[in-house]
Amino acid sequence: EVQLVESGGGLVQAGGSLRLSCAASGFAFGGLTIGWFRQAPGKEREGVSCISRSAQTTSYGDSVQGRFTISRDNTKNTVYLQMNSLKPEDTAVYFCAANFDFCTWSKDEYPYWGRGTQVTVSS
Repeated sequence: EVQLVESGGGLVQAGGSLRLSCAASGFAFGGLTIGWFRQAPGKEREGVSCISRSAQTTSYGDSVQGRFTISRDNTKNTVYLQMNSLKPEDTAVYFCAANFDFCTWSKDEYPYWGRGTQVTVSS
């Protein structure tokens, strides 16, 4: 069973930065594609970024393109999401999710999810 644990969330002022981490266990990490999603109060969960097993493919949502960077360290079984130039509209609970296939924005394609970490950006 794949287990995912997010960390790194917190309160930051607009224009600031945070780095989220997603630590995985229970399966060979190199076999997992990892996606980051976020959910703000009253809104649907949306895809933020994704990185393929080999890190050859990375994807970003339109609203974070150019500000967020996803990376992975397979020696540490961890995926990172570096978030720069944060805006109040980035406020949400951020979740990482995993599958054995490919990057997709479809939440249904990810059978494994972490519990999330809160990111709050003040104006």
